[in-house]
Amino acid sequence: MNTLNDLAQTIAERAKADPDSSWTAKLLAKGPEKCAEKFGEEAIEAIIEAIKNDRAGLISESADVLFHLLVMLQSRGVALDEVLAELARRQGTSGIAEKAARPKP
Repeated sequence: MNTLNDLAQTIAERAKADPDSSWTAKLLAKGPEKCAEKFGEEAIEAIIEAIKNDRAGLISESADVLFHLLVMLQSRGVALDEVLAELARRQGTSGIAEKAARPKP
């Protein structure tokens, strides 16, 4: 997980950069909605690679998904550690039980 933590830290630092000097700063300057849109685009591209059974493509697109997930989290002030804590909280609970315990909409 060090790589993800390092990447999250780099994104946090780039958030303070001049948008003309950093792709990350430029994306964040466009707002959380654009960051979410970009995350969605990358997720769809990863899905396509999985459907095509293109291993190299799926690896590459998955890296893009993780990067853009972290950018989206940054745009809304959510720390990676908060997401990791939620995963830790769920650890050891079956997916069926965890989903059943969620509040009903």
